Amino acid sequence: MDPSVFQLVCFYAFAAVTVVAALGVISLRNTVHAVLALVLTFFSTACIWLLAEAEFLAIALIVVYVGAVMVLFLFVVMMLDINQERVREGFIKYLPVGIIVALVMLGEMLALIGVRAMHQAVMGADPAAAVGMSNTEWLGHALYTQFLLPFEIAALILTVGVVAAVVLTLRHRTGVRHQQASQQVRVKAASRIRVVKMAAEVPAAPQAEPGKETTP
Repeated sequence: MDPSVFQLVCFYAFAAVTVVAALGVISLRNTVHAVLALVLTFFSTACIWLLAEAEFLAIALIVVYVGAVMVLFLFVVMMLDINQERVREGFIKYLPVGIIVALVMLGEMLALIGVRAMHQAVMGADPAAAVGMSNTEWLGHALYTQFLLPFEIAALILTVGVVAAVVLTLRHRTGVRHQQASQQVRVKAASRIRVVKMAAEVPAAPQAEPGKETTP
């Protein structure tokens, strides 16, 4: 089989699985099944990105979203007691708005594809393929050489944002017990366990019941 034909067949297969799984996310009644369908959607999308030679995006999608975020979502959904009937109330009422939003998003994506096709000559060829590198190798080389300063600034901004979020949500509560690792390491058995010696107790012998007095 021609490699280009095989790649096209794989693309259509992955795209079909992605569409079906995405529809399952919004149509399945069981929340856990919907989350599993979303995991399948992400995995199929990663396969499409691999076909498009975007290895870094595919790896990031699998490791970050499927391996971490979606597993967390799955645990949260399984632990929560969600009332499915109340969640689905008003679904038909908001369906037209959802369809309009979906059509607008579809139009924007088609316009973006058309603009990129028209400006293909201006944008030039794929820089990774031009230098003979893979997408991941070229991206890592560009980040840590040419764009090292913006990359470090972005990392610093994200770190400050995480610390600020922790500080804003921190609440000091009274009566909360805290553990200190240094004290736990210095613990000795003699300071926690006390052996008490007691004399053995011998059970008393059972006493005979006194007989009843009878009158002649």
